[in-house]
Amino acid sequence: MLEKGKKRTRKKAPPVAAAPPAPARSVSRPGPISAEERRHMVAEAAYFRAQRRGFRGGDPDRDWIEAEAEIDALLLNRR
Repeated sequence: MLEKGKKRTRKKAPPVAAAPPAPARSVSRPGPISAEERRHMVAEAAYFRAQRRGFRGGDPDRDWIEAEAEIDALLLNRR
């Protein structure tokens, strides 16, 4: 029971920590990558493009094409 004249106070919830960023994938390993590895990298890059705009608007095909160009440039520069 509360004493007369005292207010109830609510405990604040602890702040929610943001998830740590995923570790960056290393593309500096020697040798070629498989077509499946490249496709996975492109798919992730396209997803992150859509995520940055809140999955609103945009064109999934354009996201994919731009992601392919981005990944291909990264792979070419790793040699």
